[in-house]
Amino acid sequence: MTPVSGPQNIDHPARGDSSGRAWPLVLAFVAALSLGGWAYLIAMIADMVPVMDMTQAGPGMGVLNRFNLFRGLPAETRAALAVLCLPAGATFGMPGPEMTLADLGKVFLMWAMMAMAMMLPTAVPMLKSYSAGTSARRGLGLRSALPVVFAATGYLSVWLAYALVATLVQWLLFSLGALSEMMAPISLALTTSVLFVAGLYQFTPAKKACLLRCWYPHWVSGGDPAGGTVLSGFREGIYQGRACLGCCWAVMTVMFAVGLMNIVWIALLGGVMALEKTFPSRIFPAAIGVALILWAGFLASTVLLASAPA
Repeated sequence: MTPVSGPQNIDHPARGDSSGRAWPLVLAFVAALSLGGWAYLIAMIADMVPVMDMTQAGPGMGVLNRFNLFRGLPAETRAALAVLCLPAGATFGMPGPEMTLADLGKVFLMWAMMAMAMMLPTAVPMLKSYSAGTSARRGLGLRSALPVVFAATGYLSVWLAYALVATLVQWLLFSLGALSEMMAPISLALTTSVLFVAGLYQFTPAKKACLLRCWYPHWVSGGDPAGGTVLSGFREGIYQGRACLGCCWAVMTVMFAVGLMNIVWIALLGGVMALEKTFPSRIFPAAIGVALILWAGFLASTVLLASAPA
């Protein structure tokens, strides 16, 4: 990756190992939340696998059919059995077709778990830099962990707000018939549109500005990245979370194109966003954009060729 040097007016994260005893506690907190998110998502998939046709969950998920009764069956037979064996919403965490208030709660919880699984790990470099600052100000003791923990909480609160918006968008798309009961796109029009918009956003000034803030955190408190209080930590977390949201919302929204319960793509997109935010590079974000636009173009050409007269 081509390195990018930070501008002079942006505070660079501390590079030393001055986090003290606080950092392992913060890292354990972040790891616990992230693993909790992954555990919830895996439990949802594990409950679906024995009795559902997993190809309906999006690309790459069909590999899980080897663990259920759909193994080796033709697509038509899988579709019929999927309807007969288990109604939508009957497995753990899956919303029903009525989309009641309880179902919307399940959808929001799923998005919240995705935020913890996918986005919290990408905040580790920022939190480590903040932990180094609090340790330098307050000493290397365990008390310096508390502002950093609240910074992680503030960061996560931004993505929980995104989860709420995503829940409402999912409800709207489902009501319009654009999403299946397996939370996957029904038409290629939705998939193509999401991929194209996400790819195009990679080249916008807003994306570049927010990504720069992720690479080189600019603390609210100016030259003092610590502040030293719980309130200042939560405020820093919200500020950095907003920058991360501006950087990653489009790539996160690709889940609408590949299936919202597609755990293969949850892992892949989470890894892509972590790499993009951790290693400053001009090439990698552009490569993501090009790949998404080319994918959208390929799908669009497939639709046009299929609809062309013979």
